[in-house]
Amino acid sequence: MLEQFDCTKEYVLEDDRAILRPLQQEDKIHLLPFSLNEPYLWKYSLAGAEGEEGLQNYMNITFRARAEGKEYPFIVFDKLTNEYAGSTRFYDIQNELETVQLGYTWYGTKFQGTGLNKHCKYLLLSFAFERMGFERFELRADNNNVRSIAAMKSLGCKVDGILRKNMPTRETGIRRDSIVLSILRDEWFGGVKENLFMRLT
Repeated sequence: MLEQFDCTKEYVLEDDRAILRPLQQEDKIHLLPFSLNEPYLWKYSLAGAEGEEGLQNYMNITFRARAEGKEYPFIVFDKLTNEYAGSTRFYDIQNELETVQLGYTWYGTKFQGTGLNKHCKYLLLSFAFERMGFERFELRADNNNVRSIAAMKSLGCKVDGILRKNMPTRETGIRRDSIVLSILRDEWFGGVKENLFMRLT
């Protein structure tokens, strides 16, 4: 039975490779090594988490947004290495329009290219379309972020278009072009799900 997304609930998504559970204040200790040692992870992000203060601010912002019913952040645990790997979140949650966006996704360098991201996306897409009944699952990225765009296309995302100079970047203030990609419910059940499942390693 389909549900409405409720940001007050504790959703835990899990398969044989990954666990995604709600981000908590106590998780700062798990993410801090990335903030201190890999600040480049947020090069293209609109919300950086570099350094201890930056990470706390990053977490506070999404906790407030969750309390307002706008976002739902997860911490990602890699069962293969038995380590915390990064974070991702649903945002712009629109139950009445049956749409949701996924973003603010990052993984430590050692977890990139390992197949972890595909497992996470499979869990998140399954949750969005099969449990919540959303019609549209949207992702956005800086149009210069070639790696992220390639990863989204490999999931089965289709390009909707480019939002030209739609927001300033954090580092320079120069306005960026944002690429918008999406997967629709009928596309998920029409082959995207099966194709992604076959690529899980």
